[in-house]
Amino acid sequence: MKHCSHWIGGKPWAGEAASRGDIYNPATGQVTGTVDFATAAEVNAAVEAASGAWPAWRETSLTRRADVLFAFRELIRQRKGDLAELISSEHGKVASDAAGEVARGLEVVEFACGIPHLLKGGFSENVSTGVDAYSIRQPLGVVAGITPFNFPAMVPMWMFPIALACGNAFVLKPSEKDPSASLLLAELLSEAGLPDGVFNVVQGAKDAVDALLTHPGVRAVSFVGSTPVARYIYETATAAGKRVQALGGAKNHMVVLPDADLDLAADAAVSAGFGSAGERCMAVSVVVAVDPIGDELVEKIASRIPGLRVGPADDEQSEMGPLITGPHRDKVASYLDSGVAEGAVLAVDGRRHPVSGSAGGFWLGPSVLDHVTPAMSCYRDEIFGPVLAVVRASGYDEAVSLVSGNPYGNGTAIFTNDGGAARRFTHEVEAGMVGINVPIPVPMAFYSFGGWKASLFGDTHVHGTEGVHFYTRGKAVTSRWLDPSHGGVSLGFPVNR
Repeated sequence: MKHCSHWIGGKPWAGEAASRGDIYNPATGQVTGTVDFATAAEVNAAVEAASGAWPAWRETSLTRRADVLFAFRELIRQRKGDLAELISSEHGKVASDAAGEVARGLEVVEFACGIPHLLKGGFSENVSTGVDAYSIRQPLGVVAGITPFNFPAMVPMWMFPIALACGNAFVLKPSEKDPSASLLLAELLSEAGLPDGVFNVVQGAKDAVDALLTHPGVRAVSFVGSTPVARYIYETATAAGKRVQALGGAKNHMVVLPDADLDLAADAAVSAGFGSAGERCMAVSVVVAVDPIGDELVEKIASRIPGLRVGPADDEQSEMGPLITGPHRDKVASYLDSGVAEGAVLAVDGRRHPVSGSAGGFWLGPSVLDHVTPAMSCYRDEIFGPVLAVVRASGYDEAVSLVSGNPYGNGTAIFTNDGGAARRFTHEVEAGMVGINVPIPVPMAFYSFGGWKASLFGDTHVHGTEGVHFYTRGKAVTSRWLDPSHGGVSLGFPVNR
């Protein structure tokens, strides 16, 4: 059985763990390894290692930092199959989905390779007689990332490549449910030439998180996870004087107007609702069918589900894998019963879907609840599983009000052939990411990912140019290099002339 521990100071941690957790293969339900849980002592060791390595890394030239990122990029490309296999074995997502996760993370690494351009400041000559002004951006110091189980490689790669490129040292706390990817990433960074201590990994649960949030040596914290935890991260870390970006939960709506191509919309709803077993923060979890196309759209969605192959990642034909744990699977499945009890119609029961994998796996097939209303728990809660809710709306205005009135504001989509309606939707809807005939509008690396309302705590989205700004702070410089005579003492307020 494999064992995962921490990565501190450029090498695996050799200390004894106070406690450990089990690592499961969700496709079989069996324990495949163990993971050490960090205490405040291990977190402190990681932060101290990062603090010791940061001054030299900060002074490293932009070109050299970019060289390390380029080398890391090539190593990821060479080992992408190994990384995807680790993800599948611990998360359960199918091979193609794991490979896609690695590819999207790699895009941010490639973006970070352009750090010499991204960190350019501004310059203004002669703002006053003989006086020039310019701005620069400088790294913060030691920063931390706390990342979720559903993207054990991609979400960390949304954070640390930009943070490192900007000149910071990084401490990663990945999910304890699938920790192996974090250690492979640490090994590859070391192989790429990153100095020891600049990147560290501490495994564990809440104790490790709390230690990072309150540690005086940590300047900023990035987080992706559920809204209750995101709120806790934000409140705790900001109270400790840290800069925070905490991305929370989602309830992503896909609005389908009557003029839409319903076959395209049905394909999109199935793909975006059930990919990765619905364990994506950008998964479509609510389809808003605008009258009169509700019945036809639900029929088209339901007709596509029997053809989906649910099975383990080592079956190349599998399209959807298991959920991350047995308790999570049971909680997701409970919404099927509660939804019906509250008045919804169970159009597709995923508990009856055939599965090609082990009976002990954490399986739940694609499910559809129709005639859902905003009062139902299956609508209010972030289910985070393969349960698609269909809500009926009488018209465009009701559909937009539904989306904008939801407490979450991560992403949304509209399916229509009306350009005017699409433009109006983009302008009016209250969500951070919008797709037009695109069900999962995850931005490219050179834009930034982030939602509104209860989907984001803090002012800054992750990766892209906002990521560069999050991991740096601005400094304005005013300089004069002219006549050494200074004109004598003056107590008046300085003005530009």
